[in-house]
Amino acid sequence: MTKILPTLAKNVKKYRKKLGVSQDRLSKLADITLHTLTKIETGATPNPRINTVKKIADALSVSLDDLMKK
Repeated sequence: MTKILPTLAKNVKKYRKKLGVSQDRLSKLADITLHTLTKIETGATPNPRINTVKKIADALSVSLDDLMKK
């Protein structure tokens, strides 16, 4: 099993900073709770739901592939 979580966490943070938005703002754009976003971005959520990751990708205007690639 590959470790995608550190990659996902790193990429969410990278694209969020590139967009210039706070975690709070991104959580609102993605229609998820700040708590959920924080846990994903820090790697504390071992298996985030794909629909949650999709919402984040859409809010960041990137593809799921972008969030998963190293």
